[in-house]
Amino acid sequence: MSGGYGSGPDILHGCTIAVEKGEIAVIVGPNGAGKSTAMKAVFGMLNVHDGAVRLAGEDITSLTPQARVAKGMGFVPQTNNIFTSMSVQENLEMGAFLRRDDIGDTLEQVYTLFPILREKRNQAAGELSGGQRQQVAVGRALMTQPTVLMLDEPTAGVSPIVMDELFDRIIEVARTGISILMVEQNARQALEIADKGYVLVQGRNAFTGTGKDLLADPEVRKSFLGG
Repeated sequence: MSGGYGSGPDILHGCTIAVEKGEIAVIVGPNGAGKSTAMKAVFGMLNVHDGAVRLAGEDITSLTPQARVAKGMGFVPQTNNIFTSMSVQENLEMGAFLRRDDIGDTLEQVYTLFPILREKRNQAAGELSGGQRQQVAVGRALMTQPTVLMLDEPTAGVSPIVMDELFDRIIEVARTGISILMVEQNARQALEIADKGYVLVQGRNAFTGTGKDLLADPEVRKSFLGG
């Protein structure tokens, strides 16, 4: 993909990202590398003028973000990703707004994945801790029954313990067969759980490989992982 916002200059330059069913793919790189921009391009939030976005082989480059959700994409932005005045359960139900079937089973799956949300389901989401809010945001995206779940910096601003717990939950989601595409500042920890890693620099692929390979690559370690 090459593209950018509106009529501004390109931020992405021939950037390639892919994730297979049930895989965790992680995008890492320095600040301003185009990590979140790449994810937004996949979700249809900016102009891709060269290249294509495909979901299960279908070209969806021209579809709106809303249409991509209907096709099976879930997206959790980094900020403003919950309705703070609504209860936890109301937030989750909002995630199923496109569905016309019974959402009870999916709701139960989310509560099984995130037991703390069941406990706090009648509480206003705005009263929760940062880590719990992220669980609400991920849970709400799961209510759409996505085949691909995209997470923009899911561990931003949470403690290391909460980060580990969120990553454990993300692994569990992937095990259900959902593909995870994630942008993450905590590069080392993210690559440890990644099947596939993409290091972006200035909107281009600098390194691509399995999480293990990138962690072992001396150049990647020196440049992006602090040695």
